[in-house]
Amino acid sequence: MRYQICVSGAAAGETVNGSHEHAFALGVEIAKAGKTLLTGATVGLPHYAAMGFVSVKNSKGSSIGFSPASSFREHVSTYRLPTKEFDYINFTGMEYVGRDVHLVRSADAVITVGGRMGSLHELATALESRKVCGVLLGSGGLADYTATLLKHIEAPGGKDVIYDTDPKRLVAKVVEALDKKYADFHDMSIERDTLRESDTEPTSNRRG
Repeated sequence: MRYQICVSGAAAGETVNGSHEHAFALGVEIAKAGKTLLTGATVGLPHYAAMGFVSVKNSKGSSIGFSPASSFREHVSTYRLPTKEFDYINFTGMEYVGRDVHLVRSADAVITVGGRMGSLHELATALESRKVCGVLLGSGGLADYTATLLKHIEAPGGKDVIYDTDPKRLVAKVVEALDKKYADFHDMSIERDTLRESDTEPTSNRRG
């Protein structure tokens, strides 16, 4: 299945300088897996993830940005956000706080790299929404405080958060968790494909 995986991270600050390569690598791995990347269509770590995604040629996935702006003009002129790394931009018109919720609610999974208050908002929304959550340890900021935070604050799905220090392993673990979560949909897809094959059989081969 072409899951929608959100990469959440700081738009500015120390973690951007220290972990931009990690964010780029997350985008690369999501593209190689053939999944769809969701970001806040912003600068910083999410932008590096989008750049990593589009660096992979012939990916079956797409890069989709969720903008706080209500139009392309506002996105570029008012918010001064990037555009070229996206196959599609959803202009939510919900400013940053509303955009965060729309972004996370549209994702199947959320991966946190680095991060500040905005990423904390997205992580909290993801947990409350029962999304599969992954955290890239060693990327600084929120990512390195998440385990301690969830140890002291009870949260839905807090014990199921996936941690790893390697972008490739983390994406693989998140996809594996999504496969388990949506196993019934995989079964439905197999059944549907079988029915399609039977529809293409010559009439002489069918019973009745």
